[in-house]
Amino acid sequence: MRAAGPRGRPRAETVVSDEALVARALAGDRPAYGELYERHVGAVWRWLTRLLGADPEREDLAQHIFSEVFDTLGRFRGEARFRTFLYRIVVNVAVDQMKRRARHAKNNVAAELGEATPDPARTPEENAELRELVRSTFDLLERIKPKKRVAFLLRVVEGLSLEEVADIVEASVPTVAQRVRHASIELRTLQARRDRRPEP
Repeated sequence: MRAAGPRGRPRAETVVSDEALVARALAGDRPAYGELYERHVGAVWRWLTRLLGADPEREDLAQHIFSEVFDTLGRFRGEARFRTFLYRIVVNVAVDQMKRRARHAKNNVAAELGEATPDPARTPEENAELRELVRSTFDLLERIKPKKRVAFLLRVVEGLSLEEVADIVEASVPTVAQRVRHASIELRTLQARRDRRPEP
């Protein structure tokens, strides 16, 4: 039960920012690490799924990501959002995984991506369209080189700005824009080829 505020009204609960939790963790507050984990583990799982598909190693990769996050937390720059810092580590781990694999394991990936947490900043129709986009193009995305695939997913699916994507992948904004543009062109070409393919 929330404490009563002035005139008996319930006092709104204060939401602790990621940056405040980071500061507490670095000051030795161990529960703050757990709070950061619980707050972001679902998003990390979703990002890994979008980047890698239903990879059987996702659970191990997620644990590795948080281990790396906590080991390098002291490098977190206060001027950037914690989510950007986290995205960068997820992307690096995912790209390394892409390079190690010959192909993706895709079992049930369409259903899982379709159940991904919707972005409240988008309308229900926009979220539905994005889910359909990912479902219909995921098998084609794996044919695109990792750097272009990552830029496309972060920009188009996650809805990050070009500046945010550039910060995450540590590239210039023009380079990111070029990767997104090339990925879009390649996807359209692959989709056209697939659509022209006669039914068996």
